[in-house]
Order: sequence, then C-alpha cells, then structure tokens
Amino acid sequence: MHAMLLRTSAKIEANPLAWEEVPDPVPAPGEVRIKVRCCAICRTDLHIIEEDLPPIRRPIIPGHQAVGAVDAVGAGCQRLKLNMRVGVAWLRHTCGVCKFCTTGRENLCPSSQYTGYHANGGYAEYLTVPEDFAYPLPQAADDLHTAPLLCAGIIGYRAWQRCHPRPGDRLGIFGFGSSAHIVLQLALRRGHDVYVVTRSKTHQQLARNLGALWAGDDVSQMPVRVTSAIVFAPAGEVVPAALSVLEPGGTLALAGIHMTPIPALDYQKHLYGERDIHPVTANTRRDGNNLLTEAFSAKVQPHIVRYPLRDANRALQDMKVGRIEGTGVLTMD
Repeated sequence: MHAMLLRTSAKIEANPLAWEEVPDPVPAPGEVRIKVRCCAICRTDLHIIEEDLPPIRRPIIPGHQAVGAVDAVGAGCQRLKLNMRVGVAWLRHTCGVCKFCTTGRENLCPSSQYTGYHANGGYAEYLTVPEDFAYPLPQAADDLHTAPLLCAGIIGYRAWQRCHPRPGDRLGIFGFGSSAHIVLQLALRRGHDVYVVTRSKTHQQLARNLGALWAGDDVSQMPVRVTSAIVFAPAGEVVPAALSVLEPGGTLALAGIHMTPIPALDYQKHLYGERDIHPVTANTRRDGNNLLTEAFSAKVQPHIVRYPLRDANRALQDMKVGRIEGTGVLTMD
C-alpha cells in the first residue's frame, strides 16, 4: 500500500512526510483492517510530526480521523463484519481494568494508546484497529464530512461538556479551527449565544456565517462576559484573556493536547469568584458515540478543504498558518 510515512521529526515546512510503498497491514486477533477512503488532518498530527509530543514510534504513519470500510477481520472479531463502514479515532486501546477504565474515565488510563502515535494511522490506504475502538457509521453520512467529527468533533464535544453548559449560556470560543467550528454548530442548536476570538479575519467571517453573535481578534472588545469558555488555541497566553471575560462561577475548558506555557495568573482578576479551569485529556468512547449521535441528529456540516493524500505536507502547512477554513481532509483518490 501507499502511505505518507514519518521517519524523522522535523518542522512541517521541511516536508518530513514521505510518499512510500509499505507492506499492507495484517489485522491481529481482535483487530480489523480498514480500507481508508479519507482521513482528516489534525493539529495533534502536527504536534507528533514536529515533536511537540515525545516520539513513541519511528517510522510512523500519522492520522487519526479516518473513514473507510472493513476489508479484513482478525481472529475473534464479532462486532464488525466485512464491508461495514466505520470511523477510526485517536483512542485505540485502554487496559479495561484500571481504576479509570472501571469508573467511566478510560481517557485517563495509564496504558492508553493512540492511532497515528503508538500505531500506524490513516495517512495510508489501509490501517488496522481493535474492533472495539472503531465506530460504525450510518451509510447516509458523507465520508468527507464525517472524518472531521472523529477527533475535532469528539475532543471539541468533550471540552464543551467540561464547561458544564446550561441552556441559555453564553459560550466564548478562543481559536477557531476544526474543533471550534463544529462545537459552534452544536452549541447553537442547544440555544447558546456564541462569541469567538480569533486572529484570522477569514475565520472570524466563517464564525459569523455559522451564527456567532460576535467574532473579533481583541478580547477587550467582546460585548458581554461569557458564562463558559473553551480555549482551542495551543497558546498559553490566551488563558488569562479568556478568564478575564469569564463570569464568576463560570468554567474554562482547555481543549489542546499541547499548549505553550501559561503566564502567571492574577488570583483576584482571573480566578476569584469560583472560576474553574478544566483541562481536557483525550476522550472516552462514550464521548465519541455521544458526539456522533448528536452531530448526525443536528446535521452538523464541517467545512472541509480536500487534499490528495500525497499532499499531506502541504495540508498540514496550510493548517499551521491558518489558511484552512474548517478542516483539511486527505483523500485516497
């Protein structure tokens, strides 16, 4: 099969992903093989490639928002059958027996493993995954618009739930990439007013087009204080700004897997008044199932930009500098 392979970490501008022919993967017991139709890109892929996250395996095929069809099953598989349409997400293994796994918090499992990080991912024509960590998808859902839901959607959903949203809440979103533009659509459906802070003028316009009441680049110009907020930008300096417009009793979620250092916080200005900060760590399969159910019900439509698989370096470069409105999706054709 063909794949975009990372042998050595480097800045994405150096085009570190190489188009190579590698052996087709063989599913182990309990695993299925997926013939990939498309795979959405994610900032986490960039963190892996540029070594913001410590390297686990080299070479590695990145990618963890893949949609495809089961084309081979390993011994013992019972849940998934040949030709079933499925999605593959970030979380690919947990131990199932630790105190976190047995209390509904498998995202904190110390033995957790991840697609495109511990094992080869979806920047390829095929990938394998434990059948218990693949999501069956409705036939009516469009491949290209489903792929971004599998990480951007799931992580955004978990961050949103960590804000403890209530009907009528005013939600502040800081950074407006793939996750944020999905969460905005879900939040509007539940009746929230949404306010967006992002440097990109095109992202500001996209937020307004999707229904944000206000979008700008200067938090001091936000017309109201918000009752909950999510920081999607991987920039620690955004955290004090978000807290400065959060009402007393409000909750701020930090959605990134990696963030630059957070500056010193002023207790009276940023925290006093029972303002809570809730970081997000990966996701559970329940998050994934809940997000997909709600997104399909709400007819959430991610904005996508298509790239051939061979152009994965260019797609990630465009994402890094904010040239993509919504989500980049790699296609196998």
